Amino acid sequence: MRLVRTVICDIEGTTSSLDFVHHVLFPYAARELPAFVRERGDDPAVSALLDDVRAEAGEPDADAGRIVDILLGWIAEDRKAKPLKDLQGMIWEQGYRDGTFRGHVYADTAPAFRRWRERGASIGIYSSGSVAAQKLLFRHSEAGDLTGFIDDWFDTSIGHKRDPESYRRIAAHVGRPADTILFISDTAAELDAAAEAGMRTMQMARGERVSGGRHPVVVSFDEVTI
Repeated sequence: MRLVRTVICDIEGTTSSLDFVHHVLFPYAARELPAFVRERGDDPAVSALLDDVRAEAGEPDADAGRIVDILLGWIAEDRKAKPLKDLQGMIWEQGYRDGTFRGHVYADTAPAFRRWRERGASIGIYSSGSVAAQKLLFRHSEAGDLTGFIDDWFDTSIGHKRDPESYRRIAAHVGRPADTILFISDTAAELDAAAEAGMRTMQMARGERVSGGRHPVVVSFDEVTI
């Protein structure tokens, strides 16, 4: 078996706590969203995303108030809609920069990144959150700026996380054979898709060991050897 040359990590439940996302980031975005749309809705980048919201919602004539209602509904249901994720990233930037919060990472995350890099492996992140939001979390993390460890960033622009083709595209982007890439996630359906694309997989089960699946299970990055 060939050596692992690239490790790709999910974020929620893998490098970082679900609670941070759902109890810190989502409420902050929901609270700040109306003012953000009102004050920056005419900015070209924001305006384009609002048009994407209208298109995805099937409401081409939705005004700003209606768009806010749509977005708040999507936040409540944790909808993986790219315009929402991009807008959330823009809103979270201010919270990170003014110190309202720092990005949560588990205590084993930064040491694992250092260990993998020392062994010559590259590191990538693949999350449904926008690349901009990913970079903010790791740049302003509780363990310091971790972006220097991360070579590649992937969001749903490359494809949905449960689609094997997304992982084929990731392998092509990284430029390494799929069987030299290890994907770590807490979600079995994502791992199934990565495995179908030829990647090696590990299921992260923080705090609770799971069994009976097709993927090797770990409870921390301390158990991941490459």
